[in-house]
Amino acid sequence: MLYSVRCDLLTFKTVTFHSGFNAIVAERSEHSTHKQSRNGSGKSSLIEIIHFCLGARAIKKKGVMAEALQGYTFAIDLDLGGKRFSVSRKTREPNYVVIDGDWSDWVIKPTVDKKTKEPKISINQWCLVLNWLMFGLSPEVSEQKHSPTFRNLISYFVRRTRDSFSSPFLHFPRQPEWQKQVDHTFLLGLCWEHAQKLHDLNEKIESLSQYKKAAASGLISGFIGSVGELEVTKVQLEEQVLKEQEQLSNFRIHEQYRQIEETVNTLHEKIRRFQNENVSARKMLEYYETIYQQEQPADENAIAKMYKEAGMILPERITRNLSEVQEFHRKVTINRKNFLKSEIERLRNEIQKVDIELAELREEYSSLMSILQTHGALDEYSKLQQHNMQAVTKLEEIKTRIDNLKKFQQGSMSLNIEKDRLLLDAYSDYQERSSVRQKALSLFNSNSEAIHEAPGSLIMNVDKHGFRFNVEIDKSQSQGVNQMGIFCYDLMLAQIWASKDKSPNMLIHDSTIFDGVDERQIAQALQLAARESQKLNFQYICCLNSDSIPLKEFDNSFDIQPYKILELSDTGEDGGLFGIRF
Repeated sequence: MLYSVRCDLLTFKTVTFHSGFNAIVAERSEHSTHKQSRNGSGKSSLIEIIHFCLGARAIKKKGVMAEALQGYTFAIDLDLGGKRFSVSRKTREPNYVVIDGDWSDWVIKPTVDKKTKEPKISINQWCLVLNWLMFGLSPEVSEQKHSPTFRNLISYFVRRTRDSFSSPFLHFPRQPEWQKQVDHTFLLGLCWEHAQKLHDLNEKIESLSQYKKAAASGLISGFIGSVGELEVTKVQLEEQVLKEQEQLSNFRIHEQYRQIEETVNTLHEKIRRFQNENVSARKMLEYYETIYQQEQPADENAIAKMYKEAGMILPERITRNLSEVQEFHRKVTINRKNFLKSEIERLRNEIQKVDIELAELREEYSSLMSILQTHGALDEYSKLQQHNMQAVTKLEEIKTRIDNLKKFQQGSMSLNIEKDRLLLDAYSDYQERSSVRQKALSLFNSNSEAIHEAPGSLIMNVDKHGFRFNVEIDKSQSQGVNQMGIFCYDLMLAQIWASKDKSPNMLIHDSTIFDGVDERQIAQALQLAARESQKLNFQYICCLNSDSIPLKEFDNSFDIQPYKILELSDTGEDGGLFGIRF
């Protein structure tokens, strides 16, 4: 139960609540603006203050964190776990709340400030404590991923903004589907863990789908290709690795391999040059030997004839006799034969010498080539080894990709199988909790029937997408009827939770809940809330605009005046909740 809302701003109007139905009424002048309506009267601000003290996120310069309210402390007095507490939060230090009361049995205890002696608790821990004290969820459960959180759950009992009145199952726009399923399975007494696990599985399935898309687009490696294609590459690489490793095992390294290789190249060049020289020498020897065999002394008759002819032509110049000419020719012939003989001997010696050198060179060349053919250089071994290592690395990469693809395919199939099993378990559990569902359906139908001529329907179901919730009321296309669907659902939650040991035990609505609603339905809704809150001993707090209170539509036995705990006005300097204009 909520007892009061306070502030150390001197002009602030302290709001004191009682059990059952509480009405805060705002008088609206004809000339009031939207800004005056909000900040002047302070109906919505009252709800913001309650949320602020219940751990809502503090947003700078908005709501109670407005500049005009900086430096002030807001507080609420309420029952938690059967004990009364005072909870205060400062606008300049919004990261913690101060607790006044007996918190000795709390699962998370405040820390006493050494300077101020105030028992303080951080906002995160405060929300964990509230989830335990109001909804019975331990901090261990609350900190689980995708579990019901206090800030989400309390927002269905104290709806904050106009957007929170768009659907019974949402308290802010674009609220995630999983969160809606987890929140309402918990609030309605169904197995919220099934909704939680279902979302976890859906996340994993979606992650696999995103991985597959990323792989297809080339953003990540390891998932490209099919297992069959990769198996072919794997076999080819295994054969290559085996062949190279065999070569490596038989490889004999010679430390002077490169030096020997250079020597062999030099020898090869030398042998080639000597062979060419020897060929030339042999041809010259053959030529000289032929000429030597053909060389003969000059014919004396030919000489005489030549001599006679020369004397006829040049008589005065012929001074030598024929014998002298013949002797000259004989000496020339002897000299030529001696020269040829000498050259032939020289060439034979050179050829023999070159042949000996060639034999030695060829023997050395052959010996060194034998070494080169049976050994290898260290750098060649290193290159072969490096190439083999690259092949081994590529092979391991292929194996990893094959494993990843197999795991991916198996994981995808396993997740789908697990999801089907979970949905089957969820549906079985859903059927087993028929009494819980029946209570919620009965309360909602009863609430809607009290407001409308025909009862509405709260629809719950389990399908392949998980838990499904909907509200159907005749003429649901009307905004007012839609608002009353939210009212009936919220009231049903308050009715269900009123009987629990740990419960918010309150329901708070802003005047937005009645926007566009027929006056007769507003009257029936307020009377229903007053009856149910008194009968089940929970608190219903409603902020109303005076011009929207359907006084003429109330039953004769109902008078709203005793339920009014505060009247506000958007006119005048001190008519609003804060007693100041900003």
